[in-house]
Amino acid sequence: MHWRFLVTPPLSGTDNMALDEALLRRAADSGEAVFRLYRWSAPTLSLGRNQPARGEYDGEALAARGIDVVRRLTGGRAVLHHREITYSVTAPLSLGATLRDAYLRINELLLAALHRLGARAEISRPAGKAPVPSTAPCFEEPTEGELVLGGRKLVGSAQYRDEQALLQHGSILVDDDQTSVASLLRNPVAPPPAPATLRDALGRAPSAAEVDAAFLAALRDREDASPGELALDTTLTAAVADARRRYVDREWTWRR
Repeated sequence: MHWRFLVTPPLSGTDNMALDEALLRRAADSGEAVFRLYRWSAPTLSLGRNQPARGEYDGEALAARGIDVVRRLTGGRAVLHHREITYSVTAPLSLGATLRDAYLRINELLLAALHRLGARAEISRPAGKAPVPSTAPCFEEPTEGELVLGGRKLVGSAQYRDEQALLQHGSILVDDDQTSVASLLRNPVAPPPAPATLRDALGRAPSAAEVDAAFLAALRDREDASPGELALDTTLTAAVADARRRYVDREWTWRR
């Protein structure tokens, strides 16, 4: 499978989610996989596809802190995108016969990149079932197959599959502000235990250039020796504009 590598400048939650969805469509049409790294132009709370949210979050608290809200195409729980790095992988279903197969393949790629940065993360294998969609923060606890550091969750990921392609994206924490997610609820709950961060692992925050280089090198080592860069051409830009309509729709954002 041929891969492309894409690093985008900080975008709004709406535009980030629309671009990931457009890349999902592209994977189905092109047969190529894309590894994307991105940031956010404002702090943004992303909600899992099926998690409850309507009436659960304090709009005044969100506005006071300058936090936008967007609902993801993928499942899982709420993530605050601010002091972190977000990745996405879009690919034909042939990347992995099952969700678990593709999830493991992508997480091995993430693990290789983190090791290049000097973060000795590992794959978690806890017992028990995956947590159900809820207002609990994504980083409250690791689930099977996620990446942890010293037993604490470092990377939170979720995957969506349609009939032809898949999207997996997730958050790699640089610093911890995930414990504040619980305080954004109308009925705040106790903050969860602190997750792991790249600052914990490295004693500093890595530069964007370091992160981009580590992930590109891992992609070359594990998947494609010559991944091409992806340009946002007119076809992809039009697909983003079409997908964007979903994420500006409050009925989608607050669908549950």
